[in-house]
Amino acid sequence: MKTFSRILFAAAVCLALLAAGCAKKDVIKIGVFEPLTGANAGGGAIELEGIKLANKLYPEVTLGGKTYKIELVVADNKSDKVESANAVQRLITSDKVALVLGSWGSSLSIAGGEIAKDEHVPIIGLSCTNPLVTLRNDWYFRVCFIDPFQGTVMANYAYNDIGARNAVIVREISNDYSVGLAQYFTDRFIDLTGNPDSILGIVDYNTGDQDFSAQLTQVKAMNPDVVFAPGNFTESALVIKQARDLGIATPFIGGDTWETNEFLDVGGDRVEGVMFSSFYDSSYSSGDEDSIARTFLTAYVKDYNKDPAAVTALGFDGYLLALDAITRAGSADPAAIRDAIAATSNFEGVTGAIIFDENGDATKPAFIKEVKDGKFVFQTLVTP
Repeated sequence: MKTFSRILFAAAVCLALLAAGCAKKDVIKIGVFEPLTGANAGGGAIELEGIKLANKLYPEVTLGGKTYKIELVVADNKSDKVESANAVQRLITSDKVALVLGSWGSSLSIAGGEIAKDEHVPIIGLSCTNPLVTLRNDWYFRVCFIDPFQGTVMANYAYNDIGARNAVIVREISNDYSVGLAQYFTDRFIDLTGNPDSILGIVDYNTGDQDFSAQLTQVKAMNPDVVFAPGNFTESALVIKQARDLGIATPFIGGDTWETNEFLDVGGDRVEGVMFSSFYDSSYSSGDEDSIARTFLTAYVKDYNKDPAAVTALGFDGYLLALDAITRAGSADPAAIRDAIAATSNFEGVTGAIIFDENGDATKPAFIKEVKDGKFVFQTLVTP
């Protein structure tokens, strides 16, 4: 009898292991690489919020009549280019993901993208705006606008709305995003003014710097109509705060990276009145009752009790696009998913319709926002 019981027990264990093995086959893995520690951690965290919320609301996909659970595999790229490449490599070779989402920070995305290209696994970028992210990389796509458009928008704003006829550029020289966006602003602003000397000067700093007195002394001496200062949220807030402490009242304008709570926390009342470009605003984009935009906003406010950041909405959109591509591909094969992403047309997301150009870049509007009473307040919408 004991022998028979042992046989039954062994059989039960085998069946359990077999069932577990079958369950694993019913899972499709999506990798996520984000800066969850280091200088860019604040941006990575709010982008990940959108991905996780989408996974919570839409945790499954059906292929050929069979339902698969979507499992997120999250890797911290530690705000470092080398770690970013390593994170993508691990997601692909060790975790066997079907595709990847990320990353906040164009420099990090470019580094990770080279790995995905070599391994033939698609990536959907969320808020990485530098053109080099997707350039000559058929495996990288993104759901956000890119910096040539963003730089043009802010140059137009400086010229037409502020009335600026000269400007100073403050760059985070170690940041590909900051350097690229500054150049696109410069090119457009010179076109608008018709004056090659309308950029009075360019002053640089490095990621992680905290004392900007030398750079700001130069800015004050040049006395520009406007300062364009795209960069990471922490350093940008410190630049503006120290500028105000030095008595520089010149308008400061920037890019999408400013829209984080850390920017407000570091800058305090010194960043009041600054303007920047963004991807989304809940007050403008809440949508109809049955829209995906309303679904997102309602769920996010319920879970987090606050309004979502623009990159959170982009994270949500990137996940939904991934599910849509897997469904249309009818497969978890990375190459089939890549082709399905490339064929995307008028996919309706929280941040608007997604149509990819020949480089895999989405054509999207820009939202101009102002810091007002310690909040990010929508001002106007600029279409491509």
